[in-house]
Amino acid sequence: MAIQEEEVAEPSSRTPLLTPSRKPFTAIVFISLVIITCISISSSFAFAYLFFSSSSSSSSFARSLTTLKRPVVLLISSDGFRFGYQFKTSTPNIHRLILNGTEAQNGLIPVFPTLTFPNHYSIVTGLYPPHHGIINNFFFDPVTGDKFTMQSHQPKWWLGQPLWETVINNGLKAATYFWPGSEVKKGSWTCPLQFCQRYNSSVPFEDRVDTVLGYFDLPSDEIPDFITLYFEDPDHQGHQVGPDDLEITEAVARIDSVIGRLIHGLEQRGVFEDVTIVMVGDHGMVGTCDKKLIFLDDLSPWLVIPPEWVHSYSPLLAIRPSPGFVAADVVAKINEGLSSGKVENGNKLRVYLKEDLPKRLHYAASDRIPPIIGLVEEGFKIEQKRTDTKECGGAHGYDNAFFSMRTIFIGHGPQFARGKKIPSFENVQIYNLVTSILNIKGAPNNGSSSFPESALLPPA
Repeated sequence: MAIQEEEVAEPSSRTPLLTPSRKPFTAIVFISLVIITCISISSSFAFAYLFFSSSSSSSSFARSLTTLKRPVVLLISSDGFRFGYQFKTSTPNIHRLILNGTEAQNGLIPVFPTLTFPNHYSIVTGLYPPHHGIINNFFFDPVTGDKFTMQSHQPKWWLGQPLWETVINNGLKAATYFWPGSEVKKGSWTCPLQFCQRYNSSVPFEDRVDTVLGYFDLPSDEIPDFITLYFEDPDHQGHQVGPDDLEITEAVARIDSVIGRLIHGLEQRGVFEDVTIVMVGDHGMVGTCDKKLIFLDDLSPWLVIPPEWVHSYSPLLAIRPSPGFVAADVVAKINEGLSSGKVENGNKLRVYLKEDLPKRLHYAASDRIPPIIGLVEEGFKIEQKRTDTKECGGAHGYDNAFFSMRTIFIGHGPQFARGKKIPSFENVQIYNLVTSILNIKGAPNNGSSSFPESALLPPA
């Protein structure tokens, strides 16, 4: 501010009354206020430092159990819970777990193919599909010709060692309330009636939660150390209406409600803070409509592809040609037709010999995988021939690089930091995460042995 001329004028020869006596008093008051303010600010900073240092120190290590005698892991799957669904509507219970736990910031990455059975079994074995054997929801044994379906419980199909078997091998207890592969009697796992529920989609979600809560009413030594819990929604609705319909919003709200029921039941029993909850999905969902179609019959000028060659159409195209046909020649002819510009949406499909697929897909090292695999663009479908049927819905099974295929990962419990975000990761890492929480020895798998250190708090 400019100094005004009258402020620097010569002083008057007359001295104002009381002026000399007021200036020292004002200065003393001002200095005192400054000192008091500095002391207050310093005290506030010191208190804040001590508080946050103490808080940070206490949250830097795993929290001790207060009620349970040993760690318990509850692994929950909400089928088809695409990452982002948690923001579709009010989900106070899911967000309670997120705010007080650890979340994959940009979602959990499924394995390829992004289908229900391959992914659920990868989560509990830590293996990619070629190594655990469940390479699709439906497939054939190339030697015997036997067909695998989602009702196949023979051990020959299910390779690797799932978590419930690992837990038993380490002298602990396991319980499964629906999970692909859990009904298979394999190794040390006998699927005991009380602790191994046979799949029945008609069982209300609330009843499933109440059964799991009942395990915590058992004597402490009989509480299972590892428990699975499975819900079909919102995958069921996603296939019918796609990911953006009101039905999805309602399904997500219902899932949040049953999670709230679970939390409330654990709190009533005084064990909520002791139980480790790992909530995941198996894959995401993308909208599909019949205008995004590729018809194999349109390739007939280059190559006739009989239906019996095709083991799966969409989104994963899998072809096993009849004997006498060279797979490489079949691939060349299909790609020639697709790139000709004469096949509708032909540029949306690329066909490979399985050994030439991108290595990141980990989808070659099994004889169960047909020799020819087609990757289709997001939202497109493959069919044999044109029909008059027109419909829109949703699908999954696409390349796991598509963000729409991502799902959720939330970890809540004594060994998870509160409010922490971690980078996205593949679901094969979850096996080692669970064995680390339970402090047991796991089986060889495709996950990283160091991953749990990046996701969990160190022991106190």
